[in-house]
Amino acid sequence: MTDKILGFLSIVSSTFLSWAVMAQEGTQMPTPSFPKEWQLNLQTPASPMAQMMYDFHTELLWIVTIITLFVLALLLICIFRFNEKANPVPSKTTHNSVLEVVWTVLPIVILVVIAIPSYRLLFFADRTTEAEMTMKIIGNQWFWSYEYPDQEISFDSIPRPDNEIDTAKGEHRLLEVDKHVVLPVGTNIRLLFTATDVLHAWTIPAFGVKLDNVPGRINETWVRIDKEGRYYGQCSELCGVNHSFMPIVVDAVSKEKFQAWVSKEKQAAEGPATAKLASAQ
Repeated sequence: MTDKILGFLSIVSSTFLSWAVMAQEGTQMPTPSFPKEWQLNLQTPASPMAQMMYDFHTELLWIVTIITLFVLALLLICIFRFNEKANPVPSKTTHNSVLEVVWTVLPIVILVVIAIPSYRLLFFADRTTEAEMTMKIIGNQWFWSYEYPDQEISFDSIPRPDNEIDTAKGEHRLLEVDKHVVLPVGTNIRLLFTATDVLHAWTIPAFGVKLDNVPGRINETWVRIDKEGRYYGQCSELCGVNHSFMPIVVDAVSKEKFQAWVSKEKQAAEGPATAKLASAQ
């Protein structure tokens, strides 16, 4: 009796999650990271990789600011202290060994300080050795195709025309598609990139992911999404006349909702195949 009750509750739970995922694409989800008017900084990071890029960007901003202020100070000193009026008899000094060593060594030190976190970030973004699932991203003129090898799911994601966009529902012109990518949060996801025709670049700023889709070649990176919500991106490699009409929409959901979505997609794929087999018999 207990087993039957647990089985019934499991069916009800999976059905509810399936309904939630099915309704998801047609409803507004929170967007933890999205461009804002007059925004001066990067989008809010939604993955460890994006957070590292954000921190590295902030570090570089401080370094550049200090260098700029230092050079500005030198220029002001030259302008006001060594002009003809303030310094009518100019110095004829041609060499200063200490100064020459300093202005040679100091830039090298600055570059080393920048290079260490830069190489650390490049290594971190390269790939993961602990992938929990894989998604393959295929660029086409002018839409995206997605494959989930572990779940045996594949589909095309087509841009939606302007006349289908409802801004009252929080939809965005040039950023909506008919079928969203669905990924689980808190999961190491291997991302594979390729293309069928020309160069494309699958880009999600909130994830810190931007990699070329090259025909005949597989590029690889990874992502681990920290926050549930809807994330937007676009193709970032000039790929033809409709380059600006290749949006990307990713719905990051809980692991339970992702499994429910996988079940729904498999059932939807099995339905037409079953009907075709029945008609053939």
